[in-house]
Amino acid sequence: MWRGATLILPLGIGAAVYGFAFGVLAAQVGFPAWGIGLMSVGVFAGSSQIAAVDQFATNGAVAGAVVSGMALNLRYLGIMASLSEVLRATPLMKKLLAVHVTADENWALTMSERARDPSVDADFLIGSGLMVVAMWTGSTVLGAWIGAGVPDLSGYGIGFAFTAAFIAMARGLWRGRRDLLPFASSFAATAVLVRFEVDGAFAILGGAAAGIIVSGAVRLAVAGRAGTAPEHPS
Repeated sequence: MWRGATLILPLGIGAAVYGFAFGVLAAQVGFPAWGIGLMSVGVFAGSSQIAAVDQFATNGAVAGAVVSGMALNLRYLGIMASLSEVLRATPLMKKLLAVHVTADENWALTMSERARDPSVDADFLIGSGLMVVAMWTGSTVLGAWIGAGVPDLSGYGIGFAFTAAFIAMARGLWRGRRDLLPFASSFAATAVLVRFEVDGAFAILGGAAAGIIVSGAVRLAVAGRAGTAPEHPS
């Protein structure tokens, strides 16, 4: 656990930077610092927290916040499936803790270290995850505390930190030219839905559905040309 906690520090610092920006902007729309801290520990999903605060700020719809958060976190189904070997012999309560503290950063680090050292296990995942939780929560609370006591910061462009974070996440998922069509389809579908003033949460779902459908069609087309069954998505 200690090894995981120390190795994750550089990635944790990166998460803390946009965690701070998230805290500032959340405070600007009325969230108290204690509420942001509670959300960061209890939800611990940066993209979902950003989407939820955006929903609350624009229309106050709890349902929209939940739907957008679920859509953004669908990727964790695949992430947790990829950790099945790491968690196979782990007791239930420890496994649940590991599931909660798994984020993009410590998942990527765990898989990378395990590729070099098969002995890397759930303890490494949990140790690195707890460190990210601490850094994320601390940065969001600090941002909320500062944001509550200063004038509107929207003119400084801090809001772009969210957009930059999502761009960074998308770049991390990019595997090459085969992803171009699904990415473009998802982007186009979301843009059209937003243009027609569809609620942001449902625009996210629509874009995700478009990307999944096109990705499946591409896989089937490739498999058909090769004369084989489509490979199982990892």
